[in-house]
Amino acid sequence: QVQLVESGGALVQPGGSLRLSCEASGRIFGINVMAWYRQAPGKQRDLVAAITSGGSTSYTDSVKGRFNISRDNAKNTVYLQMNSLQPEETAVYYCNANVRTATFKWGDYWGQGTQVTVSS
Repeated sequence: QVQLVESGGALVQPGGSLRLSCEASGRIFGINVMAWYRQAPGKQRDLVAAITSGGSTSYTDSVKGRFNISRDNAKNTVYLQMNSLQPEETAVYYCNANVRTATFKWGDYWGQGTQVTVSS
């Protein structure tokens, strides 16, 4: 089976920066898209950024120019660099990955989430 473990969440002041990491482990033949989602209290889980295996990226409009998603395929790890953080971006941030676990078997996996709190 596959496990995704996020790290890097913390309490940060408005305008501050954080770098989140997510490492996938287990029976992995390959990973297609990796993505970051966030879920604020009482709200739905929304896509923040995604990156393909080839390095193409996409971002939700509100984070463009401030966030950067990257990945290290050799380490099965995806990163999210977050700059100029705002209080309304306080949320649990989740890692998602589409993982191939056998020749003709793949599925979406989620990490447990890491808390990001932006507050003075």
